[in-house]
Parts: sequence; C-alpha cells; structure tokens
Amino acid sequence: MLNGMREHQAEQADLRGDCERCFGLCCVALPFAASADFAVDKAAGTPCRNLREDHRCGIHARLRQKGFTGCTVYDCFGAGQQVSQVTFGGRDWRTGPREDALRMFEVFPVVRQLHELLWYLTEALALPAARPLRAELDEALRKTRALTAGTPGELAGLDVAAHRQEVNVLLLRTSELARAGTKGRKKDRRGADLMGARLRGADLRGASLRGAYLIAADLTGADLRGADLIGADLRDADLTDADLTGAFFLTQPQLNAARGSAGTRLPGSVARPGHWTAQV
Repeated sequence: MLNGMREHQAEQADLRGDCERCFGLCCVALPFAASADFAVDKAAGTPCRNLREDHRCGIHARLRQKGFTGCTVYDCFGAGQQVSQVTFGGRDWRTGPREDALRMFEVFPVVRQLHELLWYLTEALALPAARPLRAELDEALRKTRALTAGTPGELAGLDVAAHRQEVNVLLLRTSELARAGTKGRKKDRRGADLMGARLRGADLRGASLRGAYLIAADLTGADLRGADLIGADLRDADLTDADLTGAFFLTQPQLNAARGSAGTRLPGSVARPGHWTAQV
C-alpha cells in the first residue's frame, strides 16, 4: 500500500506545471477577458504584457495584487513542458517559424486536457475500491499517454472531447465504487447549483459533487471525506476547517481558487495554497 501511494504521488508530480521547462505557453496561447480574475483583455496567441523575454512572469510575486488572480489558480498539469520539450523538441515559439508557433498554441490546450485526464486516471488507479476496474483504468491511462506523444498534426486533429467522454464513463464507475465504502448518506449533487450555499458543517461524506457550482459557498467545517469533486467549481468557496480527507479527483487549480485555513484537512495529492497561509 505504501509503495503504491509513493508511486501514485511520483506520477502525479510529473503532472504539474514546470515553468523552467516551458516557453510560457499559458501566457501566450490562452485568451482571457478583463474581469475579477484578469486586469486586462488578451487574445489567444498574443503574449501577456507581463511575459518577459525569458518566458517568465514579470509580476509573478504580485499577481493577486495586480489583478491577475486567474493566473495564480491555473495549472497546466505538465502540458507546458510536454509541448515545449517533447512535442516541439525544445523549439522556442519566439525564434522558430511562425507556423510552428501557431501550431504550438493550437495543441497546448489539447495536451492540457489530456494531462488532466492522466491526473484523474492516476488517482483512480490509487483508489483501493477501484481494484475491479484496474485493467480498464490501466488501458485508458496507456491510451491517453500514447495520445500525448502524438505529432503536432495528430494532436491538432484529435477529437479530445470524444476521448474525455470515454474516460469520464470509466471515472464515473470508479467514483461509484469509491463512494460506496464511505459512511454517510452519499448525497448526489452532481451538477448542482450551490453558488453561495450555506453548507457550514454539512455532512457531505461520500457525496458526488461532480461539476457542482460551489462558487462562494460556505463550507466552513464541512465534512467532505471521500467526496467526488471532479469538475466542481470552488472559486471563492470557504473551506475553512473543512475535512477533505480522502476526497478524490480534486485538483490543485480547484483548491487554489478556494479559501481555506491551517485547519483545512486535505488529501495528500494536493498542496495547501500559499494565499491560505497568508490569511491565517
């Protein structure tokens, strides 16, 4: 069990963004609009005004203060270094042909989705309750990894939505098995509109919160042990002193978008956001 957990953590460590091995792709390829998350508008394929020549952010330490909170909650799941160093063999979009740069910006979001699926599949394989599905999960992981190794042309032509749907069916079956062994009522709040909901101290053990809108919800002291949080929108959700032990399919970007405290209990696959510590 211990070796399996270490292997799981090592594999997920490779599915986190490594800016040192990336050419700032998220700061160029992706668009954003002036909002509470971003101070300005930016079109896809246009470098952010804060991106330096060395592909580093010029205001990285002050993103929140400068109105770029959206950048602080983003993670590419390692797609940036995959596209930069593997798909395009270390060719910099700044110095290479324009067509290479455009194709790089095109495939980056595709690889990001594939890497997110790798994160979920890796976590699913680490769940003891998912043992009956291990062969299918292994095959889905193998297939998804193979897709990430495709050429730029293959990645650009990939129907990633269809592949996501195929994997999602398997992840849903995994969720049902994992939550079956959790004590509690196992509430099904899949896709529920819980924006601003008062869920302080709520018993959400083993709940399905897949795709639920929990924006600005008060989850102070809530019991989320063994809950399925895949795709849940946790922006500004208050997780102060909440217990997320054993919660699964929770990603770092989701957690970064929420608020919490030193008393918030987290699964081992994610790290306590730095801005939580600053609030304590």
